[in-house]
Amino acid sequence: MATVPTITLNNGVQIPQLGFGVYQVPPAETATAVQTALEVGYRHIDTAQMYGNEKGVGEGIRAAGVDRGEIFVTSKLNNGFHARDDALRAFDQSLADLGFDHLDLFLIHWPLPGIDVDFVETWKAMEEIYRSGRATAIGVSNFHAQHLGRLFAETEVRPAVNQVEIHPYLVQDDLRAFDAEHQIVTEAWSPIAQGKVLDDPAVVRVAERTGRTPAQVTLRWHVQRGDVVFPKSVTRSRVEENFALFDFQLSEDDMREISALDRGERTGPDPETFNHVPR
Repeated sequence: MATVPTITLNNGVQIPQLGFGVYQVPPAETATAVQTALEVGYRHIDTAQMYGNEKGVGEGIRAAGVDRGEIFVTSKLNNGFHARDDALRAFDQSLADLGFDHLDLFLIHWPLPGIDVDFVETWKAMEEIYRSGRATAIGVSNFHAQHLGRLFAETEVRPAVNQVEIHPYLVQDDLRAFDAEHQIVTEAWSPIAQGKVLDDPAVVRVAERTGRTPAQVTLRWHVQRGDVVFPKSVTRSRVEENFALFDFQLSEDDMREISALDRGERTGPDPETFNHVPR
């Protein structure tokens, strides 16, 4: 079984660079999917309150029989809980649903710049959670440089992670550089652009040159850039394929060819305008 490299967060915590994502995995299928991923070798699971499948994540981990201490689990605060007391209650509910006494990483899911509750207040609640020891690390998702700058100026704990949309059609080099300058690890969601990049002629050419699949070379491009990535699949063969990233390397030409595909194209919402709060 391949050894997944780890990245050290700004508080010394080690995070596996490859994880298993459960976005859009139906709650009824989540436990089986997580159990399968752990059997394949994954030791990093990424979920969120918004996904509605935290209970399944906990069930899958227990069913796999892998010690909880060996697994890095991330969840994210849902958009309706940005007020301090709501955030604290929501975190408690996540722990209850997962069946855990702590999370390895807890994130604010979206900055929601247009709602009444400012994300700075939300972050101060995250700091309380962190200081309680029930979240080993805290971070943000979908934050841009100006959002992060406000946290630096108005709060005390530096986010450990910023999870944002990244793929060959949206390489996010400026934001990644800003994160790195401020000791924040960048995580990539939608790493294959919901499958859109897999038929791209450049990705196919690199796959043919390396004898790998388009998904593998795209995920390997992420890994070599230094980002944390967590592909999602409920098919065991695809879960295994996505895990097989550490016995080959892309050349500098391969990396440049894939990076040159950037066209600023999102598959998800723009954090500058996204303000959806579930009712």
